[in-house]
Amino acid sequence: MLEGLSNFSNMAKMLKAAGQFKEQLEGLQKDLAQRSVDGSAGGGMVKVTVNGAQEVLSIEIDQEMMADPDKQMIEDLVAAACNAALERSREVAREEMAKLTGGLGIDLPGIM
Repeated sequence: MLEGLSNFSNMAKMLKAAGQFKEQLEGLQKDLAQRSVDGSAGGGMVKVTVNGAQEVLSIEIDQEMMADPDKQMIEDLVAAACNAALERSREVAREEMAKLTGGLGIDLPGIM
């Protein structure tokens, strides 16, 4: 009988810990959404800023590129800068997740 109570107690502790982890994870997601990181391409001629929610906040294109517009080159540089910014955003999310999980290497697909 006491063994059953011990198992129930352990289960209650696990559920409480899971609830606390969920709250911490939600807080992390909100924090990341408020952060912004940059990516650039073309030697800084194109700069893209994204937030931790993987949303593009701004795109800056150097005026020199607009003077002699090569549409394909500009499109390629914008795509490259977006990809660089998004990768940096994912890196920040992974670093923060590692802090939250104590570096256990836990990957939660779809969370970040």
